[in-house]
Amino acid sequence: MISRSLAIPSTQLRLAFFATLGVAAMVGALNGVAALGAWVAGPVAPPRAAVEAPASESVDVAPPAPPPPAFVFDAPLPGRVIDSPFGLRQMPWEENGRLHQGVDIAAPAGAPVKAAADGVVKRTGVSPTYGRFVEVMHKGGLNTMYAHLKAPARNVKRGTYLRRGETVAYVGNSGRSTGSHLHFEIRKDDKPLNPAFFLGRSFAQADDLPIRAAGRVSRKVRLAVVSKWPEGVTKAGAAKAGVRIAQAKGGRVRARIPVSEG
Repeated sequence: MISRSLAIPSTQLRLAFFATLGVAAMVGALNGVAALGAWVAGPVAPPRAAVEAPASESVDVAPPAPPPPAFVFDAPLPGRVIDSPFGLRQMPWEENGRLHQGVDIAAPAGAPVKAAADGVVKRTGVSPTYGRFVEVMHKGGLNTMYAHLKAPARNVKRGTYLRRGETVAYVGNSGRSTGSHLHFEIRKDDKPLNPAFFLGRSFAQADDLPIRAAGRVSRKVRLAVVSKWPEGVTKAGAAKAGVRIAQAKGGRVRARIPVSEG
């Protein structure tokens, strides 16, 4: 026989069951909210394809730029041509040819002469043969000479540093000159070199300089063309020596001399 005091109505049992079920649902919801918050706050994982990029893929890298050339030479009178080259030359009043140790570039008096390369002025002065001149030292034991000048440029004196292309002097007709022009020389340890091997060219290092080729002298003697006849030299004496003289346009004197080898 069941005691009445122990009997639990079915309605109360149902209410207790649903209350327990509600508490469990609430706890599960709170745990889900907490997990969702942690996922949102955490770092975003990268896409799988980006993480697993092929290890063999290479990146192109540009090669380093080559160093600038160690030696660069420009023409001292840009745009003008050499009208008397390096080599053996005979003047109308000379009996034999002799070495013309540079090149002559005709230009009007007062034209600006540019430094052929970076360097330091070694000396300036006046010579009976070169007239007014400026000599510039360069690296590699090279020197350049600018002669028959009207005058050096302002502030150009011994010790002045000149950059390539800066005005070093002005064209003139001083010294033993036969007309307005620039006499330009390049020397290595006082040995004259043919400037045609250097002007308008650049060289990566000192070993690339054409010292040997520029130092060669052809055996052929070239004939000189002069703009004026020097004082103290008679045309009659030149004629006896076999020199034929003709007057050209513009007052220039053209002398034809028998070419000799030696």
